[in-house]
Amino acid sequence: MAVRVESATGADVPVILKLAGEVEHWFGPMVGNPGFERAVDEHIAQQRALVAFGPDREPSGAVLFGGSSPRFAVHWLVVSDRVRGQGVGRSLMSAVMDRLTNGQGLAAGEAVEVVTFGTDHPGAVVGGARVFYERLGFTPAEPAPDGPEGGSRQVFRLAGGS
Repeated sequence: MAVRVESATGADVPVILKLAGEVEHWFGPMVGNPGFERAVDEHIAQQRALVAFGPDREPSGAVLFGGSSPRFAVHWLVVSDRVRGQGVGRSLMSAVMDRLTNGQGLAAGEAVEVVTFGTDHPGAVVGGARVFYERLGFTPAEPAPDGPEGGSRQVFRLAGGS
């Protein structure tokens, strides 16, 4: 699938919230949550939010990311159910890595971390999150606090080369 990844702007907030609504059953309430909406606005203002669109200009995914060397973070990533498994997440993560490292890749001592579902969370299997990050080279690390819906979480880490 041809995917176009763009920096998110204020005009993309409804797109991001629409995508968030698709995964609230896994992540807990986001749409209408002032904290989540503030985080979206802050990431956009810092140019740390991306949106992905398919060839039909239909919203396909979004990601919020941040941090600075040596520790970067993917704060939130969503791919629409209708296009999951078609390269949207990979395109978003590739764009994130380019932006975080200025296209140079991770240096020795640098890492990108993401908190995703624990092994017992339904989203780990149905959504394929753990396998997705493992295919990108991330490795499971320490447990993270449970999500707002009560599901287990785990840190996944991608370490820079030596």
